[in-house]
Amino acid sequence: MGAKEWCLLICLALSRAADAAERQWRAVDVVLDCFLVKEGAHHGAFASSRNTVKALLVLKQVPVPDDGSLEGLTDFQGGTLAKDDAQIIFEASVNLVQMPQAEALLHADCSGNDVTCEISHYSLQARQEAAMETAAWFITNVQVSGGGPSISMVMKTLRDAENGAVLHPTLNLPLSPQRTVRTAVEFQVTARTPSLNLLLGSSVSLPCGFSMAPGLVLTNVEWRLQHMGSGRLVYSWTTGQGQAKREGATLEPEQQLLAGDASLTLPSLTVKDEGAYICQISTSRFRAQQIIQLHVQARPKVQLSLANEALPSTLICSVTGYYPLDVTVTWTREELDGARVPVSGASFSSLRQSTAGTYSISSSLTAEPGSAGATYSCQVTHVSLEEPLGANTWVAPPEQGMAFGVLFASSLFLLALLFLGLQRRQGGLSVRQLCVRTTGNRAQERGGRRQQMCEKPAGVCQGDARSASCHHPPPPVPRRPGPLQVRRLTVETASSTSAQIFHLEKTDGTRKPPWPQARPQRSWKETAAPSVQPQTLQPKQ
Repeated sequence: MGAKEWCLLICLALSRAADAAERQWRAVDVVLDCFLVKEGAHHGAFASSRNTVKALLVLKQVPVPDDGSLEGLTDFQGGTLAKDDAQIIFEASVNLVQMPQAEALLHADCSGNDVTCEISHYSLQARQEAAMETAAWFITNVQVSGGGPSISMVMKTLRDAENGAVLHPTLNLPLSPQRTVRTAVEFQVTARTPSLNLLLGSSVSLPCGFSMAPGLVLTNVEWRLQHMGSGRLVYSWTTGQGQAKREGATLEPEQQLLAGDASLTLPSLTVKDEGAYICQISTSRFRAQQIIQLHVQARPKVQLSLANEALPSTLICSVTGYYPLDVTVTWTREELDGARVPVSGASFSSLRQSTAGTYSISSSLTAEPGSAGATYSCQVTHVSLEEPLGANTWVAPPEQGMAFGVLFASSLFLLALLFLGLQRRQGGLSVRQLCVRTTGNRAQERGGRRQQMCEKPAGVCQGDARSASCHHPPPPVPRRPGPLQVRRLTVETASSTSAQIFHLEKTDGTRKPPWPQARPQRSWKETAAPSVQPQTLQPKQ
């Protein structure tokens, strides 16, 4: 370590001494309940109970701030370890490193937080000198719940110089007179918090600190991102040279890095920056890491609008620009007494995702304001919000003028239909009339006549007899020609009455217009008169 680094460490020690002058510090023993992972067992994560044995970790004489609550606190007194007791006591000295998070470990029980501690065997990165290989190394991972710090410590066992020292029956390591395994912490990596929640577009500094014993040299700092089963390198520092794989990623200045601050800064967070960040610190002898979960969030925007003013009214609550995916939308209606009543029956649109990775969704509801109207509210609950975000709107009741207008228009429509019906009834044969057409020479018509029944609107019979609008009944039975024939037509009316219409036809083919006894209505049909026979009328002499 050069003179520059030593000066930096001296300045750091002086600054901490100034802080200590303002605060009262006291060296205490921090005792943690731990588990020792059996040698050969997998310890990539916290091991199962079948591969562990009970252990006790005593951090000896750790300086912590004293606010008066440490009065009466005594140091740990090692008792006699029974032969059949499976618990192992590790006594660790912290004189070679700094323990900035020791206060959180000491007061974890008082704060209601749980401390998870696991001790496992540690293998050196490279073969060391023969004298060092006679020692044993352990790594301890400590995690405080409730967002507390996470600490990884590399401990080296201290061999007892006296011959004939008692060995531990399981570890085969010498025990102190207090029947503890004496160790010294030579390297530690700390993260102040295991998880961070940041808003989309903001900047973040991922905390990662370390402390190492004199004689060790910092060789590499590496930040990696693990997310959705894939990993990538974010930043790498090696012996004074840094390389950023993510745009804008930076480490603290090299002076702070050498002093033990390896925090990573990421500007302008995006959805792709979310995941587990691994801070790995490597020295000339040891390597340890910490994991920090980064959660990127985007607060939703809520807008409530009236989709249509026609009854029934439809309300649409648009929720846009939120991340992560889970969101809850609830509808309420304010009653006359001011109470808010939940409303069910809402429907949701399909989920939409923008190019930035944020989500949007819409919820629609059919409003029933009643005769007095009502205020409808749409509330959105999301992990990025401290309290639900909502929007409300007033839905007016149906107006009396509008109802009167609808009734008036309906009445006019019914009156128009009634008037047209009466006109059709009064039109008689002008609506449905008998069309008699003759073909051929009128002078030679006595031998036969072709008659056609045809329905035409407005009493007009147009077009050829072969038109599609004319219906051709069976040809009439030829009758003996006479000077003048009379045919009776019976017309059915709506009142089931009948009237007679007479057509006078002369021998020259002409006819007189009919004179109805009563106006026919609705429909008609031709019937044969059983009692009336064709008669021949003789002109007066």
